[in-house]
Amino acid sequence: MPGGDSYISPPIGNYPWETLKKVAVEEIPSLWKGIEVKPLPEDYHVLEEYSIREDLAKVVIASPPGSTLEPMYFVIEVPLSPEEIKILEQLKDILSKELEPPKAGEEEDAKRVLIETADKLLRKYGKGLGTIDEDSKRKLFYYLERDMTGFGPLNVIMEDYRIEDISCDGVRVPIYVWHRDYESMPTNIMFTDRDALDDYIIQLAHKSEKHISSAFPILDAMIYGKHRLAATFREEVSPKGSTFTIRKFREKPFSITELLRSNLLNPEMAAYFWLLIEHKANILIAGATGSGKTTILNALACFIRPRMKIVTCEETAELNIPSENWVRFVTRESYGLGSLKTGEITLFDLVRTSLRYRPDYLVVGEVRGEEAFVLFQAIATGHGGLSTIHAESIESVMKRLVSPPMNIPPSHIPLLDAVALVERVSLPRAFMGKTFGRRIRYIWEVVDYGRYVTIAEWDPL
Repeated sequence: MPGGDSYISPPIGNYPWETLKKVAVEEIPSLWKGIEVKPLPEDYHVLEEYSIREDLAKVVIASPPGSTLEPMYFVIEVPLSPEEIKILEQLKDILSKELEPPKAGEEEDAKRVLIETADKLLRKYGKGLGTIDEDSKRKLFYYLERDMTGFGPLNVIMEDYRIEDISCDGVRVPIYVWHRDYESMPTNIMFTDRDALDDYIIQLAHKSEKHISSAFPILDAMIYGKHRLAATFREEVSPKGSTFTIRKFREKPFSITELLRSNLLNPEMAAYFWLLIEHKANILIAGATGSGKTTILNALACFIRPRMKIVTCEETAELNIPSENWVRFVTRESYGLGSLKTGEITLFDLVRTSLRYRPDYLVVGEVRGEEAFVLFQAIATGHGGLSTIHAESIESVMKRLVSPPMNIPPSHIPLLDAVALVERVSLPRAFMGKTFGRRIRYIWEVVDYGRYVTIAEWDPL
């Protein structure tokens, strides 16, 4: 490792090394200014730990001492020595000037180029840095990838497949996560500086190829990897400052067999849905936010026969259907300022356009406005329909459909064949180590407006 105040020579490009002053090791700043990562207290009771990157990063779920179980999510990463931090900062400075930021869809290539370039720099100019062993190099490459092509201090959480949601409620509030096994819990990571949080949200916006600023302080976008980002900027709409939530989605969607194994539904329910879809029936999945509506919708869409033409319409691209004969439409925001809606393409526009594609099945990510009327017009002409809706009972589903802005005439309600309600529930007995889970609570067959037959009901016992 380097000794004293040595620094590396100019490697490539026009990097102004002549202006770089020698920096003493004790003056090297922390990896991320304005972000605090608390260590795991020794007296905490460890409930579980698992590796994210072998020997580099892991997650520890621990609870403070006491009789009450209060799980907390700890991100533990391999530490760097002051000398390694110094080298890392110099490498990041060079690479950020020499390499283009990764574009959407090119992240894996960007990671490969980043590591290859960093390796060449270390091999070519390693003498100015002292001896760098393979262990140090591996740690440096990990942090380079994490900070330059990943999600920085939240990268471990993003790579944890058991995390569903990540949320930041402001400065000096711990980052919260929704864990599949422990539900909502705080982490050991916290933004301590407003500017650091603002900068991080701007980076997230860049990853989604969108813009956020004081003039446009609300962002709803998709980050590469199909993760959904919602963010607010500074105090324009959130008095406590910038906030964000990332809803993670699996690269490979849940199959119907996985949902059966998780007991979200039973084989009889799955067979009933399969029979309906075989006959181009129209199904609506109801539930609250985060209940699993889109997961079920995607799994049911896999029942559609392979040669049938599927058209999907979504506000954010969440569906992933394993079919070649699939046309995907996604809404587009306006290019105009203020109340101008220049170039905006709404869900209503997409559903209306989809009818010209002669779909066998029309799948709408979620109905909440006037697009519902067009969807019902489509299913009235023989198209199959699948969609989701925010509602917590069959009565609220019906009320939402016939009320503004959907305005479905009650006479059109019988066009809907079935409604399923999915909820997060507490389990009377632990299932696969969990005391809570998602379940399809009810399946109703629609007879008419206000008339429906209960086909299936979840029995907690």
